[in-house]
Order: sequence, then structure tokens, then C-alpha cells
Amino acid sequence: MDGAATLQVLPPVTPHPAELARTGVAETAAALAFAERLVGEQLYAEALVALGEVHVPVVSAPETALRVLLCEAWARMYLGQLDAAVSTLERARALAEGAAFTDLDRAETLFRLGACRFQLSRIPNAVSLFAAALALVPEGSVTGDRLRARIFDWRSRCYQLQREWEAAQVDAERSLELAKSVNDERLIVLGEMQCSIVAERRGDWLLARFYGERASTLAEEIGDRQAHARMLNNLGGLSFLLGDSAKAVAYLKDSFALSLEIGNDADAAQAVSSLAQVHLRSGAPQLAEEQSRHALSILDSREDFRDERGNAHLVLGRALLAQSRVDEAMTEFSAAEWLYQAMGSASHLAAAWIAQGDGYRSGGDLEAASTLYRRAAESLQDFHF
Repeated sequence: MDGAATLQVLPPVTPHPAELARTGVAETAAALAFAERLVGEQLYAEALVALGEVHVPVVSAPETALRVLLCEAWARMYLGQLDAAVSTLERARALAEGAAFTDLDRAETLFRLGACRFQLSRIPNAVSLFAAALALVPEGSVTGDRLRARIFDWRSRCYQLQREWEAAQVDAERSLELAKSVNDERLIVLGEMQCSIVAERRGDWLLARFYGERASTLAEEIGDRQAHARMLNNLGGLSFLLGDSAKAVAYLKDSFALSLEIGNDADAAQAVSSLAQVHLRSGAPQLAEEQSRHALSILDSREDFRDERGNAHLVLGRALLAQSRVDEAMTEFSAAEWLYQAMGSASHLAAAWIAQGDGYRSGGDLEAASTLYRRAAESLQDFHF
């Protein structure tokens, strides 16, 4: 013997099937929880990658399968993959009808499907889905109240597009009240954001700024960078409306920088579009043209940003009109009208028709301009007899 230890080779140990199953369940649960956390942090592309590691048999684990479908659909919706999101949610909706699920599960599924319908500009369908979801949510629980807050938030957005300002305000305030009752700071930010938007659309810019500043401050405090960037954009617009152009530009540049930092190109495009609006109204049409074209190049064909694409086309058209490029301007106004028509928003359509009227007037066709101005006025009229 030379004193060296003798290495004994043992046969491999095969884990018991039950142990393998437990390991698989644990890995699936961990991967799903990670994906859900990524969605909560607005890292949607990363969430889809994480979900690629999750394989759940619907028959043996229906509750987990539903969570996977909801998580995947929400991520796809925010990435602009709306058709895929709706398809996924329709599968979730069918699954949630099973006996293993509660009314709260079914309400969650209907809510998310309603959000996708909203993003697709199918507003009446979205409102119906939100109403059906609310009817299923039991009152008195933290989970239920949190879901009700989210539903009211999204339904307020629908009412805003339909110019139902009282209903929009009521739902925004309900959302904020519920968010405060469950002490959910992220939902409080969203509730205050909707209250700010409704106040702005109703012409109460000071109240809008009050809500907007509170939402922006809280979003920054809790690290919700996406909401913070969006509120900076909104505050930029409000600052301009209140006569402070320098502050407006500062807010919008901060919004743009933060959106790029977190990888949200679509929100960055909105900030650029807002900057274009400010520069157009400040007498710099060439700069407005450049910025609105940049915004459109980023948004491209995003179906969930029809309103912002329409706004960018409208600003671009007005910038071209200010440079006496009438034919080019009318092309942009028509593009805006087409997008607004798909949204079904009378306010947006009226803006497009007024812009077209200005184009015809600039070209000397006063009759055509008058017809478009009348059409815009009648579309906003709420007294008919």
C-alpha cells in the first residue's frame, strides 16, 4: 500500500418519481413568481422570457395555468402584441369558467380582457367587460378592493374617450378612494393620474396639476419609474397650458430621458410628441416637424398608441402648414383622422376636422373649411332637440 486513498465509485442514485415531481413544481412556482414580479416592475419582455421556462399542465394544475396565462397576456398587452394578448386571455376566460375557480378569478380575467379591448379602441366592449367584472368582485376584501380600484381606473379611461366626463370623474375618484383604503401606493399613483387627466380635459388645469404633482412625487418615492415618466409628460403639458413654457420643456425632457433609461421607447415617443406640440405653439415649426416625425418613427404601427400617433400626425401637419406646405399638411391631417376614427373619440376627430378646415382655408377654399368647422362643432354638440 502506498498510503493513497482508494476511490470508491458508487452507482448513481435515481430520485424517486415523487421527489422529481416536487422539484418540478417548485421550479415552476419559482419561475412563475419571478415572471409576475418582472411584470410588476414593467419589465415585460423579460417576463415573457421567464415564462418560456414555465410548463404547466392545465388538467393537473389549473390555478397555476391561469396565472401563467394572465401574466403572459398582460406582458404582451404592454408590448403592443394585442392580438396575441387577447387570444391568451380568451383561453384564460374559458379556463376560469371551471369549478376550480372563484368569481374573483373570473373577474380578474374579464378585467384584463377589457383592458386589451380598450387598447384596441373597442370601447363599448371594454365598458361591458369592466361592468361584468365589477359584478363578480366580492366587496370587503383587500384583494377584491384592489381589483375594483384597477377596474374603475380603466373604465374611467373609456368614459374619457366617450366624453362622459361625470362618469369618468366618478370612476377616477372611486379608484383613488379604493386604492387609499387598501393602502396600495402604486394604485394611488394611478388613481391620482386619472383624476389629473379628467381635470385637465374638463379645463381645470390647476386641479389637474395638483393631482399630477402628487402622483409624480409618490411614483418617484416608491420607485415606479414608468408612472413617474408618464406623469412628468403630463405635467409638461399642464405647465405649458398654465403659461410656463420653460418648465414644460424641462418636464418633457426629463420624461423623455427617464423613459429611455427604463427602455420604454413608446413613452419616450410621447414625450417627444409633447415637445413638438410645445415648440409648434411657441413658433418653431421646423423643430416641431423634426420632433413629431421622430415620435412617429418610434411609435410606428403600435395599435395601443393610436391616440399619440394621431396627435403626432396632427402636430406634424400643423408644423407643415405653418411652413406653407399645404398638401403635405393635409396628408398628415388625414392620417390623424383615420387613427381617431378607429378610436371612436369625438374630441379627437373634431381636432382633426378643425385642422383640415385650417388647411382648406390656407389654400383659399373657404366653403370646404366652413363645412369641416361645422362638422367639428356638431360632433361636440350635446344639445340636439
